Amino acid sequence: MIWAIGGGAAALLALAAAGWMLVRRRGGRISSPQDAASAADAALAGFATTGAVVGADGAGALAIDAQGRVAVMRRRGARIAVREVVWSAVRATGSGIVVDSGDPRLGAVALAEVDALDIRRLRG
Repeated sequence: MIWAIGGGAAALLALAAAGWMLVRRRGGRISSPQDAASAADAALAGFATTGAVVGADGAGALAIDAQGRVAVMRRRGARIAVREVVWSAVRATGSGIVVDSGDPRLGAVALAEVDALDIRRLRG
């Protein structure tokens, strides 16, 4: 009987630890346009951000450089995943901007509460 209770307690402890690790691995938000700009500049050769915008929920971000190149970002664990996309991949929806990253692992990136005017301001 004591072995069963001890085994159950150990299993519960293991599940709690696994849950904590999963939450910790997910990372957090992209907290600012500066974080997004730094990630884009570091990830893409020759990319020098002139403007960036982050969705209201911090789940996605968009940056542009002086040559008109576009970078989309999403938090993946502790890192920010960055992909260069073409302007035609950026589209407006009722809840914000959605960017098709072209990468099956990254998927479509939503920028909550970002609108076409915000994107126009980035383009200059």
